Amino acid sequence: MIPSAETPPAGRTAGRTVAPALIRPARLILALCLVAFHLGLIFSGLVPNLVSRPLHMALALPWVFVFGARSPAAFWTGLPFLVAGMGGCLWLALNHEMLGDQYGFLEGPFQQVVGFALLVTVLEAARRAISWPLPTVALIALAYGFFGQHIPGEFGHAPLPVDSFLGTLTIAEGGLWGSLTGVSVSVVAIFVILGAVLNAGEAGKGFMNLSASAAGRLNGGAAKVSVLSSALFGSISGSASANVASTGAVTLPAMTRLGYPKRLAAAVEAVASSGGQIMPPLMGAGAFVMVELTGTPYASIMAAAVLPAILYFLAVWVGINAHASVLDLKGIAEEDRPSWRETMLTTGFFLVPFGVLIWGMFVASFTPQYAGTLAILAAALLLFLDASLTFGFRRGLARLEEALNSAAVQVAMIASIILCASIVVGVLAVTGLGVKITSVILAGAGGQLWPSLFLTALACLVLGMEIPTTAAYVICVSVAGPALNQLGLEPLQSHLFVFWFALLSTITPPVCGAVFIAAGMIGENWLKVATSAMALGIGLYIIPLGMIANPALLKLTETPVAALIAFGQIGLGLTAVSYGLIARPRLWVRGALILTGALIIFIRPLIGV
Repeated sequence: MIPSAETPPAGRTAGRTVAPALIRPARLILALCLVAFHLGLIFSGLVPNLVSRPLHMALALPWVFVFGARSPAAFWTGLPFLVAGMGGCLWLALNHEMLGDQYGFLEGPFQQVVGFALLVTVLEAARRAISWPLPTVALIALAYGFFGQHIPGEFGHAPLPVDSFLGTLTIAEGGLWGSLTGVSVSVVAIFVILGAVLNAGEAGKGFMNLSASAAGRLNGGAAKVSVLSSALFGSISGSASANVASTGAVTLPAMTRLGYPKRLAAAVEAVASSGGQIMPPLMGAGAFVMVELTGTPYASIMAAAVLPAILYFLAVWVGINAHASVLDLKGIAEEDRPSWRETMLTTGFFLVPFGVLIWGMFVASFTPQYAGTLAILAAALLLFLDASLTFGFRRGLARLEEALNSAAVQVAMIASIILCASIVVGVLAVTGLGVKITSVILAGAGGQLWPSLFLTALACLVLGMEIPTTAAYVICVSVAGPALNQLGLEPLQSHLFVFWFALLSTITPPVCGAVFIAAGMIGENWLKVATSAMALGIGLYIIPLGMIANPALLKLTETPVAALIAFGQIGLGLTAVSYGLIARPRLWVRGALILTGALIIFIRPLIGV
C-alpha cells in the first residue's frame, strides 16, 4: 500500500481555512461513507463498473483536495478540482447506461468538457498525492496519444479522433475505469481498510511483542526484532515507508541504546521494511493488480511469492549475523522483553483477523475481498479490547474513528496513483506503443533472455526512483512483460521479476525512500545508510534473477519437492554472498564466498539446463 507516513495527516493545515469544529465531523462522515461504500460493494451483488469506479474516485477526491491540503492556498485551489472531479464522476454514474451505448465515443462539447475535466482532476490529484513524476509520465503519454501521428517512423501512430481517444479514456471501461481501477475498488480498498483497523488497535503491539520474544535474546537481537516485526507489519501495510515510520519508531531507539552503529541500525530498518510488499499474505496493492493482469488466482500468487519472500528475510538475517561476527551486537535485556503472557495476549489481536482471513480464503473458498471483509469485522470488534482484555466502549469508538480516517487517507492515495497509472496503460493500449517498446527491448537484447532481463531491471530501477512501486510495476510490466513472455518466461514469473525490481529504489541511491526516512529518524548520513542497506539487502538484487534461473522456486503447490530444493540452493548461495559482502575475513576469502554463492544460485543457466 502507499505510505501514509510520507504525507502529513489529512486536514492538518486545511483546518486553518475552515472552522475547526466542522473538520472532524466532516472527516468522520466522509470516511464512514467511503468505508461503507467499499464494504457494501462486497455484499451488494453486481454493480456496473461505470457506477462503482467513478464513485470510488468521487469518494477519494475530498481526501486529496480538501483534507490533504497542506496550505490555505492548496485548500482553495483544490476546491475547483474537487467540484469538477466529483461532478464528472457523479454524472458518469448517473448516465452509465447511455454512455455504455456510445462505445467510448464522446458526443458533443459537454461530454468533451467532462472528459478533459476528469483527466485534469486525476493528474492534479496524483500530483498532490505523490508529487510530479507520475503525472508527468501520464502527461507525456497523453501528448503522445494526441500528437503521436506527427512522429515519423515506427513510433508514430495512425491519427486518433479526439472524441474517440478521449472517450476511450474517460467514459468507457478502459483508461480511467479499466481493470486497474477495478482492482482498487473491489480488492485493494478492502485490504487497506483491514490494515487501518489492525493498526488502530493492539495488533502493532502484538507484532513487536512476538518479534521481541522470538528473537530479542539472540546476538543482534534488536536488529532481528526489526526484521521480524517489519515482516509481520509489512504483510498488512505493504509499504516500506510506512513500515520504517511505524516499526522504526520502536526498533531504532532500541538498537542505538544497545550501542549499534547508527548506519547499521537505519540500514536494518530500511531493508527489513522494504520486504513488506513482497511478504504474503497481502503484499500490498501490487499483488491484487497482479491477479488482474495475469489472471492468476490470488492464492496461487501467494504460494509463488512465499519462498522468495522468506529467502529475502533469510538474507537479511544472515547479514545481521555477519555483522554480529564483527561487532558486539547485543540482544535485548530480559527485563526489556515482554512476558510470554503479554506476548500471547497481544498476538491474538492480529492472529484472530488473520485466521479469519485465511479460513475464509482457503477453507470456506470465499473470494479474497469477501474474506477480507470478514477479517475487518473481526478486527473492528477487537478495537474495543486492550492488551489486558479490558473492554472500553469509548476507547473502541476512538480507535474506530482513527481506523476510518486512516483507511480513507490511504484508499484516496492509492486511488490517485492507480487512476493516474491507468491513463498511461490506456494510452499504451489505444496507440499500440506498448507493442513497439516490446519490439525495441527484444531487438536491443538481441532476442536473448538475460540481456532483456537486465534492460527490464534497469527500467524498473529508473521508474521506481520517481514513482511508487505499484505504479512502476504496472507501467514497466505493460511494456516489458510481453517481451519477457515471448522469450519463454511464464506470465507469473515475469510479473514477479518486474515487481521485485520495482522495489529496488527503496534502498538504492540516488532516490531511496526507505533509507531517507530511516536515516532521518536516527540522525545519520543517508549515503552511509544506503551503502550498508545495499549490502544487507543483497537478496533484493539477486532473488529475482534466482527466480529466473530456478523457476521451480515459484511452483510450491505444483512441484513442492523441486521448489524446496531450489529454495535450499538459492538460500545457500545467498548465505555465502551475504557473508562475503559483510563479514571481515581476508579479501580473497570474501571474494571466494561471493563467487561460490553466485555459482550455486546460477549454476542452472550457466551449464545450460
